[in-house]
Amino acid sequence: MKRIFLSLLLLITCLAVVQAQKPAAADTTSKNDKQQNAHKRAVEVESSVVTKNEITIKGQRVPYKVVAGTLPVWDEEGKPIAGIFYTYYERSDVSDRSARPLMISFNGGPGTASVWMQIGYTGPRILKVDDEGNPVQPYGLKDNPNSILDVADIVYVDPVNTGFSRPLSKDVPTSKFFGVNADIKYLADWINTFISRYKRWASPKYLIGESYGTTRVSGLSLELQNAHWIYLNGVILVSPTTLGIERNGPLSAALRLPYFAATAWYHKALASDLQQKDLTAVLPEVEKFTVDEFIPALALGGSLTENKKKEIAEKVARYSGIGVQQVLDQNLDVPAGYFWKELLRSKGQTVGRLDSRYLGIDRKNAGDYPDYNAELTSWLHSFTPAINMYLREELNYKTDLDYYMFGPVHPWDGSNDKTGENLRQAMAENPYMHLLVQSGYYDGACDYFNAKYSMWQMDPSGKLKDRMSWEGYRSGHMMYLRKEDLATSNERLREFIKQSTPKPGQAAKY
Repeated sequence: MKRIFLSLLLLITCLAVVQAQKPAAADTTSKNDKQQNAHKRAVEVESSVVTKNEITIKGQRVPYKVVAGTLPVWDEEGKPIAGIFYTYYERSDVSDRSARPLMISFNGGPGTASVWMQIGYTGPRILKVDDEGNPVQPYGLKDNPNSILDVADIVYVDPVNTGFSRPLSKDVPTSKFFGVNADIKYLADWINTFISRYKRWASPKYLIGESYGTTRVSGLSLELQNAHWIYLNGVILVSPTTLGIERNGPLSAALRLPYFAATAWYHKALASDLQQKDLTAVLPEVEKFTVDEFIPALALGGSLTENKKKEIAEKVARYSGIGVQQVLDQNLDVPAGYFWKELLRSKGQTVGRLDSRYLGIDRKNAGDYPDYNAELTSWLHSFTPAINMYLREELNYKTDLDYYMFGPVHPWDGSNDKTGENLRQAMAENPYMHLLVQSGYYDGACDYFNAKYSMWQMDPSGKLKDRMSWEGYRSGHMMYLRKEDLATSNERLREFIKQSTPKPGQAAKY
């Protein structure tokens, strides 16, 4: 019996050794799966998937193809260092593209993808939201009968670490990408590559940018001319930043007042005589006070007499919808964050930063700044499922990469921002180039009156004003999310493209 037990023990031990030496099938499968997933989560330096579709725009059938893919960013030695994801829409019933405009589209952040304008504004497919831009379920997309695809092909570009765009290696210095001028330099080079690959050198070319994208395209307008000899027909700035134009001190404080007035008017927080007027009748009065009285009063600072200070505070309170004492407590300089918290404090609500039509609720009514951005959480709510469904399911782009709505791009080098001057110089050098600026009255991050101020300062001589235009909308940062403004703003883009595309043989000269 003892001999049998020892024999069984020896057999078990031998089997255990053999089993330990033999790779387990389950472990091998797991390893292969991990390798495959790692491959899928790595950016491809070059890739493309083509789909075809059609849409009816302004009663006209428009067939088109979509290329979703990546193209490389090159270093100084001609080696790829990043893969840039793009979505390119090309009308497919056009045989000669030499006269077919190309629109190159960017969003901002810095650090956000081109998703917003692609499925919110100009593209042929847009997300499902209600008529004011609020999320609805089930999530999804629908045709955009206002798209500008009838008059221009469009490419939406995701800069590095946005969307599916990534550096190819962790060893690539982030300074190659993450800064005002680095961003402009590598994207201009990428645009050159794109234009060459798709044979668009003869086409009239346009840049459109939203938010920080306006800084980007303003800088690109000159970089493309100076470094790549690519001349544009037009630049569109949607909800523009300050474009590197200084406005510290009294200017910074005063220029936001017309936005305060627009927001207070929307929420019916103004005095009854102002509230009874239309918004476009109220704002010129506020703008005049801002330029003629408010800026000079703020410039006087502590030398302002108490009586004059109270007089100015009463007018600021009248136009902003907040109390006189609150204005005085801020020494006339009411911070935007305080305004978003204070305007509807008595109702227990805050207003949104990028679009003050949106309301939020905080943990407590006290405080100087809202707990969160009510509008941005709403937009992420509706845009995130829609863009992932669209790219992965409708356009069949296969990857396990996260689609970065907002990606890691900080620290960002904001120094030496001269993009407003870059744009002026590009327009001066190129008689073909026109500028269109679109702003929402309820945008508190890139407010409409600051956009006007930038245009005034960008062209102090007034020599370019015949090629510059501004328009306002009764919505916020992404004015196109409001159904009425979606139709109007796209139609204005359509007109801008047609007006700034020269007739055959029309020379670019003064």
